[in-house]
Amino acid sequence: MPKTPHMSRREFVAVVAAATGTVMGATIGLPAIGYLIAPALTKASADAWIPAGPVDNFPAGVPTLFNFNRTKVNGWETTVNSYGVYIIRNEDGSIVALSNKCTHLSCRVNWAPDAEAYICPCHDAYFNIDGQIIKGPQPRPLDPYETKVEENILYIHFVES
Repeated sequence: MPKTPHMSRREFVAVVAAATGTVMGATIGLPAIGYLIAPALTKASADAWIPAGPVDNFPAGVPTLFNFNRTKVNGWETTVNSYGVYIIRNEDGSIVALSNKCTHLSCRVNWAPDAEAYICPCHDAYFNIDGQIIKGPQPRPLDPYETKVEENILYIHFVES
């Protein structure tokens, strides 16, 4: 006589309930786990070309402040930072873009036309129109940005440090 598996009704219901519970848990749980850990696995680009607008918007020989925001996602935290760049279009058509952060303590410098200098309000640092040091405690000139012009639109190469 062939041997038949012996399983009671109670054991059969327990096995079916466990299998159904496992499938339901996986169906709900795996997407939820993916949703929770996905931000931690994504990596934002650290550099970008920021469009500053038409080149004609920047008068020749006058530093013009251009502000932009960058959103940084770090896991579940989203941070929006504001940056400023002084754009100088020279008479020969070349363009210089300088950070408006002082290299001493990162205070924002302001262009003073009467002094023809960028002045840091925190420690009275002075930079000339090219961003070079005139006087003050700053260790180096203003940080430059790489620029390019495509179809008369000026782009600034932003590299987040």
